[in-house]
Parts: sequence; structure tokens; C-alpha cells
Amino acid sequence: MKILFAASECFPFIKTGGLADVVGSLPKELARQGAEVAVMLPKYTQIGDYYILKMQHVCHFNLQLGSYSVFCGIDMLEQDNVKFYFVDNLAMFGGEKIYTGDEEEGFRFAFFCRAVLESFKHMDYYPDVIHCNDWQTGLIPVLLNDQYRQLDGYRDVHTVFTIHNLKFQGIFDWNRINSVLGLNEGYFSPNNLEFYGLLSFMKAGLVFANRITTVSPTYAEEIRTGYFGERLDGLLRARQNVLSGILNGIDTISFDPSTDMHIPVHYNAADPSGKKLDKAALQEELGLQKRDVPLIGLVTRLTAQKGLDLITCVLNDIMRMDVQMVVVGTGDQYFENAFHDAQYRFPGRFVCCLRHDEQIARRVYAASDIYLMPSQFEPCGLSQMIAMRYGSIPLVRETGGLRDSVLPYNWYNDDGNGFSFHDYNAHDMLHVLEHAVGYWYDDREMWKRLVKRAMKTDFSWAVSARKYMELYRNLLGLPDEEPKPVRKRTPRVAKPAEAAAAGKKAAAKKPAAKKPAAAKPAAAKPADAKPKKSE
Repeated sequence: MKILFAASECFPFIKTGGLADVVGSLPKELARQGAEVAVMLPKYTQIGDYYILKMQHVCHFNLQLGSYSVFCGIDMLEQDNVKFYFVDNLAMFGGEKIYTGDEEEGFRFAFFCRAVLESFKHMDYYPDVIHCNDWQTGLIPVLLNDQYRQLDGYRDVHTVFTIHNLKFQGIFDWNRINSVLGLNEGYFSPNNLEFYGLLSFMKAGLVFANRITTVSPTYAEEIRTGYFGERLDGLLRARQNVLSGILNGIDTISFDPSTDMHIPVHYNAADPSGKKLDKAALQEELGLQKRDVPLIGLVTRLTAQKGLDLITCVLNDIMRMDVQMVVVGTGDQYFENAFHDAQYRFPGRFVCCLRHDEQIARRVYAASDIYLMPSQFEPCGLSQMIAMRYGSIPLVRETGGLRDSVLPYNWYNDDGNGFSFHDYNAHDMLHVLEHAVGYWYDDREMWKRLVKRAMKTDFSWAVSARKYMELYRNLLGLPDEEPKPVRKRTPRVAKPAEAAAAGKKAAAKKPAAKKPAAAKPAAAKPADAKPKKSE
């Protein structure tokens, strides 16, 4: 089974968000599970020389874009049993930014979609499945159906389109984009690519892909409603028979507190005591008061989507509790100003690091007791999984992947791995946070059990990759993976003479029947017995 991932970014080569983490991790796990996997992405100038020097040139050709003949090169490097192909064109991908948000961005990714399909015949490589990711690859399914399906090698190619965030749809002028793609004008209709008078790359993927996935089961349900559907909910309801949600995973090798070189003290789920030392180290590094109080962490883009307006609304109430808080990230000026102001109003208790800093981020995960993530919507979310991996208990809003990955703590059963609230309301969030802080102060044994449970939760890519493998097999009409046969011991059949002799011997040794003893009454269970709480 040959799978090709097409995406606009991939860690460790180029990264701006969670998409890169997914495309950098999932293919490796699929390869471990037996698939032949490759990834294709643009060759940006921002990719470091360390990787550029490792690339090998595969082929180059001229790509026809309307009346223009444009150079396209394909370079490749291989690591972790995955081949990474890079589409090379300096004019397209040589800018200072990966995403520019202008009309030229649509032109560049239209080129990329065409280049992905055109490269197959020049490399003599035809995948069974092209796994497209987000709007930047949305034109691949329609181009495949319209212009390549009739060609040798392309007839049996299938497509999967994954929505990482439905809010970003790649909407551009139809005439500008189609002038270089040459699609039939009939595609510019409400049933196809037209979206309120413009062309939607996202809609193209949703209409023409053989299968549609999202990054969590709950998000797959949410986007079929008007509130989360971003004006595409009707289309998603119409295609719900091919829509499914598969929860993302995290790289459990990279995010491992027992080996992470970014944190001062290592620890694990069996003995998380080093976490307290990491907190002390972070307090000293950031100028927080050196006190054993609950530390609330937040590593995120500073945007309204992340629920930061809930935090700023009740920030004074949060800081009235005996807690400390650290915020790491950049984003909207309003939130940067609000958190910068809080740092001055609560010296020694509130710190904001308004920058992208992987080392500080890892140390916040390791040092914090509570990880706050009250997102307005969250297709999957990786931070809550990383936080649990480091023993930081997530407090989340029940939406998207947050709902699928965080089980709220239940005092009666002593289960769960975090805390949650349902309505998008600042005081609902504050109420749950007050409960979490109360548990931290009043029941340390319970908190230790909660930390260990969170750290033991399996968010590895192995679970998700098995579901994707099942999806691919179903799409290709392949049988499910058969379980390995279990060897059964064949009972030895005795010969007639041996059986007769054995029977006589057993009869001679048979003891006389004994009179059964009177049954003893069962001991009564104490009425006040309580179930023992488990770790």
C-alpha cells in the first residue's frame, strides 16, 4: 500500500503550527505499521541548510500553467523509512513568508497541487492514496478527476482529504486561479467549487475527495452544525457518509519528561517527584516567587479562538487565589497587551513570554500543575496531550479534540485525567478552576493519583495510525488485517490397549465417595465498607 501525504508544511523541515507536527509524525508511524509512505511539500527557502544539503535531485520538468511554461524540480531525502519530496521553484516558494494571505498565495498553491500530480509520471511513482491536508492541497482531487484520471497510472489513485481547521478555506478569485489550471467552467457552480462568488480550495477537497477526515471525532460532528460549520455545514452533512474523525497523536519520543533535554530535571509516571524541582527551576528562571503554590501554564497562539477573552475577563479573580501563572506565545496585540499589563500588576506571580520559545514551552509543561486551555473551538489540540504527558493537568472547554482527549475528574469514582467545562462562559471556567486549585491544596494524594493517570494516558500515534490504515484498506477494497493464527495443541489420542490399561488403573485408584460437609454461611460485608481508590 503506497500512501503519499501532500501538505504545505512538515516538521522538522518547516513549521508554523500543528499541521507540521501531524505530517511529520503520522507518516513515520504508518511506515512502522507496514505502509510505503512518502510526503510531498514545497521547497521553501526557510528550510535549513542541514536538510537542503541532504536532498538528492530526482527530476525536473516544465509545468504548463495556462500560457506559461514554469520550471518544476523534485528533490528528495529519506529518513525514518519515509521519503520526503520537495517541489522546487524559487519564484513560487522563495519569499520571506510561507503564508502571505494575498491572491498570489492562491496562485502558488494552485501550482503546488498541479506539480504534485504532474510529478508522478516523471518519477514513475503512482501512489494508491494521496492524503491531502487542509486547503493548500484542496485542488488535487478535482485536478485528478478532471485532467489526470484518464492517463495510465492515475486510474487507480484515490484521495483522502483531512480538515485540520475548517476556518481557513483558501478563498480566491476564480478567473485568476483557473487561468492557470484550465478547469472546465462547469466546475464554477454551487455544487462544485463556487463559494459565494469565489473559488474555495477547501470546498474543492470536500466535494471531490473519496474520503474526508477531521482530526477528532467530536470535531467531525461539530462541523456539520451551523455554529462550527463555517458555511460549509450543508456540504458536510451531504457527505457525512464518507466523513470520519480520527484523533491526532503526539510524538511520545520527543515529548518525554524522562529524556527531554529542554527541562532541568527528568521524571516519569512511576516517580513524578522531579516535577517539583522543575517548578522551582522555572520560578527562578522567570522571576516568580519561590513558593509551593499551584502553577497555571498556558502555551498558545494569542488569539480569540483559544478562549483568551475568557481568561482576561476573570484574570483578576484568578489571581485572587494563591496561584502563579505563566503565558507563552505571540498573537493578537490586544491579548499581548493584556498579559503584559498583568505581569506588571502581579509581580512575582504572573509572567508572560511573548515569543516562540520551545525550551521555555517545554519547561512550562514540566513545571505547571494546571494547564489552561478554554478554546472557543479546537479541531484537535495537541497542547493538552503534551501537558498530560508532562503531568500538567489540563483544564479545557468541552469542544473538538479537547472533549475526546480529556476525561473530567470524578470524585466519586476517582477517575478522569483532567477538568472541563461545557459552556463558553468565563465564570464557568473560573468555577472549575477554583475546584481544581482546591483539590491541589486539600487532597494532595488525590492530585498525585491524577498526575500519574494523566501521564499514563496513551496519546501515541500508533493508535491513530491503525485507524488510518483501516481507512485506507477500506477505501482500496482491501481485506482487514488478519490476526496471526494461534497454534493449538492437538490432544494425543491413546491407542486401544493403552486406553484399557489406563482405565483399569484409574478405577483401582478411585477413592470412596465422601459425605458432603455442611455449607458454612457467608461472612457479612460491613455496611460502611468503602471501595479502595486506585491510582
